[in-house]
Amino acid sequence: MRITHGIHPMATRPSAVAIGNFDGVHLGHQAMLQQLVATARARQLTPCAITFEPHPREFFTPEQAPARLSNLRDKLDGLRELGIEHVHICRFNDILAHMPATQFIEQILVRGLGMQHLLIGDDFRFGAKRAGDFALLQEYSKTHGYDLNAMTSITVNDLRVSSTAVRDALAKGQLALAQQLLGRPYRISGRVAHGDKLGRELGFPTANLPIKHTKLPLTGIFVVEVHGLAAQALPAVASLGVRPTVKTAAQPLLEIHLLNFDDNLYGRIIHVDFLVKLRDEEKYPDLATLTRQIQRDVECAHDYFNHLPVA
Repeated sequence: MRITHGIHPMATRPSAVAIGNFDGVHLGHQAMLQQLVATARARQLTPCAITFEPHPREFFTPEQAPARLSNLRDKLDGLRELGIEHVHICRFNDILAHMPATQFIEQILVRGLGMQHLLIGDDFRFGAKRAGDFALLQEYSKTHGYDLNAMTSITVNDLRVSSTAVRDALAKGQLALAQQLLGRPYRISGRVAHGDKLGRELGFPTANLPIKHTKLPLTGIFVVEVHGLAAQALPAVASLGVRPTVKTAAQPLLEIHLLNFDDNLYGRIIHVDFLVKLRDEEKYPDLATLTRQIQRDVECAHDYFNHLPVA
């Protein structure tokens, strides 16, 4: 998959384009991108997705911006798996925020990406002051010769699939609902980093994934599966949060204790799928109390995996 950046993309051949933040790459995004890829292949175009980094709301109102569902690695992995061959990442800065919608169409879409087909969500707005919409794109299609479609919303049990709905389910610990909306378990990926080794001292060594953004879509203790270390997923229990018993005002961290597995994981890229929430993160009076609770969490995780139905 080709990845480009900036406001002056250079396409190698004509493109079919979808635009969005694609946060979480949920079922709605998947339906949209599958339709785009099918059209691109039928017309011998490059299936291309445009996304923004950071999220526009992180630029305009960072304190009110929603928690990210996916880091850039997971988003790109999701787009690649759906058959997207080119991802153009628009850095959302002051220049892009003030770019007129007409300039976005002409400079980025038409001249930059050689767009011949465009697929957008039914609520998509773009350009300075969000002035660009379907009607403007349709008007300019007559001049620039591209065709245009809008994707209708996807629903699951009468609930509109959206990144907001996924965030709400995760925040409430409703991982089964989040999985329905995503079409897969909620996942966080990253490269295992060195930590303070406290887990090993307590008898529960962990693989640590630092979290770049301080706003989390979910926190607590979870039963998880880890991919990327063996041919099959490995069972584990994980803590996602700020570790209030041992830290003050700490950066969020994902700590994973693998069950029945002990190896040097530093530097390895792993993918952590969240299956069940066990409890909220808590502050304990001392490390002995914390250790006893971790032992109970590990036992709960073992019970979960021991009682899974045999395929």
